[in-house]
Amino acid sequence: MADEPEDLLPPTNEVPEPLARAIGERYLTYALSTIMHRALPDARDGLKPVHRRILYAMRELRLGANSAFRKSAKIAGDVMGNYHPHGDAAIYDAMVRLAQDFAMRYPLVDGQGNFGNIDGDNAAASRYTEARLTEAAEALLDGLAEDAVDFRPNYDGTLQEPVVLPAAFPNLLANGASGIAVGMATNIPPHNIAELCDACLHLIRAPEARDETLLNYIPGPDFPTGGVIIDPPAAVAEAYRTGRGAFRVRATWAVEDLGRGTWQIVVTEIPYQVQKSRLIEKLAELIQSRKVGILADVRDESADDIRIVLEPRSRNVDPDQLMAMLFRNSDLEVRFSLNMNVLIDGRTPKVCSLREVLRAFLDHRREVLVRRSRHRLGKIDHRLEVLDGFILAFLNLDRVIDIIRYDEEPKAALMREDWSREYVRATSEADYLSPPAAEGDALRLSEVQAEAILNMRLRSLRRLEEMELRAERDRLADERAGLLALLDDPALQWARIAEELKETKRRFGRDHPGGARRTRFAEATEVPDLPPEAMIEREPITVVCSRLGWIRAMKGHIAADTQLKFRDGDEGRFLFHAETTDKLILFGSNGRFYTLSAANLPGGRGLGEPVRLMVDLPNEAGIVDLFVHDAARRLIVASTAGDGFVVPEAEVVAQKRAGKGVLTVRGDAAAAAVRAVKGDHVAVVGQNRKMLVFPIDELPEMARGKGVRLQRYKDGGLSDVRTFTLAEGLAWRDPAGRTRTQTDLAEWLGRRAGSGRMAPRGFPRDNRFTTPTAD
Repeated sequence: MADEPEDLLPPTNEVPEPLARAIGERYLTYALSTIMHRALPDARDGLKPVHRRILYAMRELRLGANSAFRKSAKIAGDVMGNYHPHGDAAIYDAMVRLAQDFAMRYPLVDGQGNFGNIDGDNAAASRYTEARLTEAAEALLDGLAEDAVDFRPNYDGTLQEPVVLPAAFPNLLANGASGIAVGMATNIPPHNIAELCDACLHLIRAPEARDETLLNYIPGPDFPTGGVIIDPPAAVAEAYRTGRGAFRVRATWAVEDLGRGTWQIVVTEIPYQVQKSRLIEKLAELIQSRKVGILADVRDESADDIRIVLEPRSRNVDPDQLMAMLFRNSDLEVRFSLNMNVLIDGRTPKVCSLREVLRAFLDHRREVLVRRSRHRLGKIDHRLEVLDGFILAFLNLDRVIDIIRYDEEPKAALMREDWSREYVRATSEADYLSPPAAEGDALRLSEVQAEAILNMRLRSLRRLEEMELRAERDRLADERAGLLALLDDPALQWARIAEELKETKRRFGRDHPGGARRTRFAEATEVPDLPPEAMIEREPITVVCSRLGWIRAMKGHIAADTQLKFRDGDEGRFLFHAETTDKLILFGSNGRFYTLSAANLPGGRGLGEPVRLMVDLPNEAGIVDLFVHDAARRLIVASTAGDGFVVPEAEVVAQKRAGKGVLTVRGDAAAAAVRAVKGDHVAVVGQNRKMLVFPIDELPEMARGKGVRLQRYKDGGLSDVRTFTLAEGLAWRDPAGRTRTQTDLAEWLGRRAGSGRMAPRGFPRDNRFTTPTAD
């Protein structure tokens, strides 16, 4: 079949465009939707759309602070069906947070049932819990019925929802907000309402006030969980000035005396957004891993309030030192980031300073005041029109009754009637009626007035009602004059806003339950770090390491001839006394030194663990020596190639599992020996049984390297090395176990790098110095 001509093909709505442009436009649409309708709060009422819709739906359900509770499932269902077409689980989670007094400084939902706790436990299902609005939420909603804000159609156009709430207090700062959008985020801590109102009042009096001045009224955040802010005032001021920064928040603690010199630490407040159960788990891990060795136990004795008990390992521990270590290693101290990225006028995202956020709220309150005043003015005008008709009807009651009784269309007749003649006969009542616009004009009733007269009850046709109408008209006329003056004078408007803020401060300030400041301020006292061994309980141990490298720590100091068990094919090699606070130094044949903590060695009940699991000692490298670290000593290290040098023992301590390279070995050479320097001479013996003695001063002291030649060999290499005092002679243990001492060493004395002479008679056949006492 031949292709049809293009003019005969059916039309399509497809418009070709580059892929990059299409993706960019669609992603930009998604990003804007996320920013404006999900993640960032409005600077005016401090709410995101989901929170605003929850509160409005609860208001429509008449769930006021003094009303009965309703099932949370009903509330979440109404929000989802009428205003927020998303999952009911997400809506319920948002409502749960509004009810949590440990998450919200001023909860907006009054929950009944399980709404979660500070331990991190989830709330019960929505079918089990009930809720209603709080007094603070009603303050945010006050004015919705008076045209205070704009409304817009809901998602399906069947209902109307408010664009923003009137907000009687700066909820954005009072309760804070957090959210992550596309390419931006927000994180605002909660503050104290009384302090916010004071700052707003100052900003009304001095519109150009600086952020630093506002800090005289708002010293910092006021978290619902209390705590202590330890940042300096300069850092706090800079954070509020730029809208970005962070606050260091610590737990509140005290020392509780238990008598007889014992004590414990009690934590009564934990930082904001820290789950207590996870905090307890972290503290328990610190105890188990001995990362904070001076902490012995942690107990959670919390009921309705927080009470975490920390027991020190010893009564001699400094409480400040213990808490300083816990602050560094746990969530007892956290950093709360400040990022005041909000929507200005509900449209423009901007990182604002403290002053800009308060100014946005005050401008919103002024707009709400003007709109409510105009709405009230319209209501007054309508009521005055009705009252004019009522008063005119009372002044001409007989005529009105005749028209209603005999006329077929009384409403039209009342509106056609010229009441001017009757009005002239009632000149004594002239102050209660609006006169004709000009002389000769007829005084006629409007449709509104005629309808109101026809709807009037017969019981109202009495003298007392007439007097009440006149009094009401006078009252409304005075109120109308006051509203007109208010709308014409910005100073009166700000004065009215100031009065409203003072009333808000009275309702939710220090005298209100929970209105007093909870978070305190303090200076961070720097406590010097304890050495790691100070955090470990000092106990005697015996370190045992086998020939294959299985290491363990036996409790107490056992005798060197104690029979110990090893794995099949293995045997003991190192056995020496130490303490749990000691560091152990392992020297590998690859020339690297490794550091082990005696406190972290496996217990002696088993057969130990491979030392290669604790340090990164290669499989091809062997263990040359293992000993207790002494920072005051010097060591002599030597390789099989006959090279070596002296190194301070403090320089060989490794900070990582990979160890620290000290002796450089190349080719077939390997590290052969490491000995503590004791004396003034060095004795070196080679595999050829030749021994050389020379002064130790001929060896350089180095931190790392290959070293210098100790002894020259034609065949083989270095076997062992040791230091001694020449005047005392060189001692070793012979094969029979007897100690032999060679005092006359003139035959073997020489210069460094010499070949030496054959070892003395009775020297061990393995060509190694085996001394009566360990080095």
